[in-house]
Amino acid sequence: MPNSPPPDSDNPPQSEQWVSQDRAVVRFSSIAIALYGYDQGMMSLVNTNRSYLRTMGISEDSSLVGVIVSVYYVGCLLGAIAASYWADEKGRKRAISACLYTTIVGNLLMFVSGLFPWKSDATWCGGSLALMFFGRVVLGLGVGGIDATIPVYSSELSKDGARGTALAKEFQANIGGLFLAFALNWVLTLWLGKDSQWAWRLPIVIMQVFPWVLIFIIKSLPESPRWLISQDRMDEAREALVALHREVRAGEVFDELHWAQQQETDEKIGYMDMLNPDESQFHPTMVTIMGQVNQALTGFGAVSVYGPQIFELLGLNVQWAEILTLINYFIYMIAMRGAWMSIDVVGRRKLMCWGSMGLATCFGLLAIFGGLALDFFHEPNLIMEILGSAVLIASTSIFGVCWLATVWLIPTEIYPSGARAQGSAISVIVWGLANFAVTFLTPLGFNYLKYWLFLVFTVTNVFAGWWTWCFSPETGGRSFEENQEFFVSAREEGSWVVKKVDGGKFLRLPPKQQDAANAEDGKVAKDNPSEATPLLQQPSES
Repeated sequence: MPNSPPPDSDNPPQSEQWVSQDRAVVRFSSIAIALYGYDQGMMSLVNTNRSYLRTMGISEDSSLVGVIVSVYYVGCLLGAIAASYWADEKGRKRAISACLYTTIVGNLLMFVSGLFPWKSDATWCGGSLALMFFGRVVLGLGVGGIDATIPVYSSELSKDGARGTALAKEFQANIGGLFLAFALNWVLTLWLGKDSQWAWRLPIVIMQVFPWVLIFIIKSLPESPRWLISQDRMDEAREALVALHREVRAGEVFDELHWAQQQETDEKIGYMDMLNPDESQFHPTMVTIMGQVNQALTGFGAVSVYGPQIFELLGLNVQWAEILTLINYFIYMIAMRGAWMSIDVVGRRKLMCWGSMGLATCFGLLAIFGGLALDFFHEPNLIMEILGSAVLIASTSIFGVCWLATVWLIPTEIYPSGARAQGSAISVIVWGLANFAVTFLTPLGFNYLKYWLFLVFTVTNVFAGWWTWCFSPETGGRSFEENQEFFVSAREEGSWVVKKVDGGKFLRLPPKQQDAANAEDGKVAKDNPSEATPLLQQPSES
């Protein structure tokens, strides 16, 4: 194979050809993921606003508070199914655009619930509550669809050794959205008071900024060339590749993608195939499902939505609980830098196992501190409050680094292209169901278990760590096809235990000498490209 010519004015370096377009894709993905984070933070103080509770016709300790929050996840799982189908049939851009418009509608329905007549906290004879329920479901349809498509899109545009970094950066934006929503809620509550309807309505309607900005950005992004080729729309695929790579490389990349598409089987892989134990995609589907179940079992869906109430379980008053929740989210956002610095260096498996051990320890300590604060001292105790708050903040950072991005990344790395969108959708579906259960049951735990709720999360974290160590393969640093080899070997050897499959090869990241061999193989892959070849080769950052 001849050496590549040196770059010149007629043949600019590859990074110069596509970097601006690639940055637009990353920014778009980050804002989309931030949209989900904003919704979580938005409901934290809405749940305790007295005007909101009067408008809904419920009390603060009513189980309906949790139902309003958790019904959103029902919409998410339905949206994930619809979006994955729409993305395969109509294209990525149209699916994402449809989800964004759905988000706008759902958000507006929430905003207008009980709005008229002015300053009345009108229940509309139960209509306000019903409209809020409906708005939360519609909002979930949109956000769930976005969550199902963005991780797939991001991973397909990143090289094998940088997929985790790219997605972790996007999830740092997710926590940025969480922090922004809670900060805005807190400032408005401080300024307007908990009896003002605008202290809860403004944070809801300000969410409109996210989908409208995304709609504006997506107009400038090309459709996925891989999808266009799969639909035999070759001219449009070439145009999209020119937008991404310019003329000098568009033809070469087109040939690679066209060759990869020809190697794909025409067999349709449906959801029932993925849930059938006799089919090849059942094993990766179980890894996907248990990843999201285990993330929910860490308990941090509850911390995200009910942050202030958790600090109150440690003995803090309402004002300090809200301030520390804000500080916690800010540190959470900063700590996410550790996720994108380590996820492709340490690996997904180790991060999740270490995270489970750290979280189990933290929740065990929180149970002790909560018990001492509420049952031993029987009055606010500064030492217990400081120790408990420090441990809760540390545990949040541990979760962010070790568990937030990993379980969203793995489903995008273990399926063939014909099942990748469905795999990501299943991930969102299980995430929705698991978080529905957690956010619904957490208020009941506050009321009946008090600080013993922390002990429950201690046990669930131990289980999550055990399952991950035994059954979740290391997918970092490997191509899509290499990761699929794990499931082929597991089927042939009759075991799902990672250390027993292929000589324990997938217990850890591939060795560096193998990385070098993979890099050499990448040169050969230009002549024999595979489906695993990424569409864009992401440059290293200084």
